[in-house]
Amino acid sequence: MIAFVSGTVAALAPNAAVVEVGGVGMAVQCTPGTLSTLRVGKPARLATSLVVREDSLTLYGFADDDERQVFELLQTASGVGPRLAQAMLAVHAPDALRAAVAAGDEKALTAVPGIGKKGAQKLLLELKDRLGAPTGTPAVGAPVTTGWRDQLHAALIGLGYATREADEAVSAVAPGAEAAGGTPQVGQLLKAALQTLNRAR
Repeated sequence: MIAFVSGTVAALAPNAAVVEVGGVGMAVQCTPGTLSTLRVGKPARLATSLVVREDSLTLYGFADDDERQVFELLQTASGVGPRLAQAMLAVHAPDALRAAVAAGDEKALTAVPGIGKKGAQKLLLELKDRLGAPTGTPAVGAPVTTGWRDQLHAALIGLGYATREADEAVSAVAPGAEAAGGTPQVGQLLKAALQTLNRAR
């Protein structure tokens, strides 16, 4: 298992980073919250989890060991693969997920794309004794409900855009995000924001 990667950030994309390790570029799938902490050309250390499939080897990266542990624990529930586990961590920090499961909060889980009411109920039952109690330690990737604008802005800055460009992109996607109601999904908004920036160039 590759426990972590440490090196210079060579490139950033909406859902991944490339970290140069010993002359090799390692592509690492990350949440917007984790990506927002990275800067191209700067050193980074990401806790990682390697997912092996018949046709692929995918490396998932996390801000810390706690986030990686929760990612792996989430996949012990039936029907939860790495993509859904990552989506859950994109919407909620590890402690927010622990709190949601401990409180039986269906609404928190259905805020994650791909999880319906029945799926949330099933997950609450399966994960109840697996995630443990909230640690109280603040983590990167705080729940999106605390300010999707700030998280989206930070992700764009992390991708190398200027503050002015990030401000304009956030303003461009804001009406659609607010009109949709519910909790905006930062990953989806990031893709929309990047499209507006590409059109502007």
